[in-house]
Amino acid sequence: MSNPAEQFAAVQQANLEAFEGAIGKAFTGAEKLVELNIAASKAALGESFNHAKAVLSVKTPQEFMNLQTAFFQPMAEKSTAYFQHVQSIAAEGSADFTKQFEATVADAQKAFGASIEQLSKNAPAGSEAAVAAFQNVVTQGQKAVEQTQAAIKKATAQAQANFAAASKQTTDMVKKASKV
Repeated sequence: MSNPAEQFAAVQQANLEAFEGAIGKAFTGAEKLVELNIAASKAALGESFNHAKAVLSVKTPQEFMNLQTAFFQPMAEKSTAYFQHVQSIAAEGSADFTKQFEATVADAQKAFGASIEQLSKNAPAGSEAAVAAFQNVVTQGQKAVEQTQAAIKKATAQAQANFAAASKQTTDMVKKASKV
């Protein structure tokens, strides 16, 4: 495949297939979120009805207070667990997308580099300086993409670490408050 037009068409075909795969993964993540929300809603509804039934059978104010405390204490932990699950689904989808995106970009860069190399071999005499300048621009663009990818990875890792720390801190505070 030495023809640059064929190489470009092959890269575009690969990009389209990668995009199709990314959309499929996005739908898988959305399905997981829907399943999680249905399960959480179903559990919350069941717990609410059970609690309402228990409230109707209460005979003393102290029994009512104990029942309320027992109902609301685990709610913060359940909420934290729910948000951690949502975050793990999002992180999984993000990791899959990033991995696929990076592979696609690497393939595209490789194909584009091969096309540039082919064009430079077939360039008319006297255009060596222009071809070298163009190759330098392409190389700098590829470095910029790599630096951007590294920055995105770092920011994503930092956001996930912050979320995990905040979740742990919230859970610890709830545990301390429930012991009081």
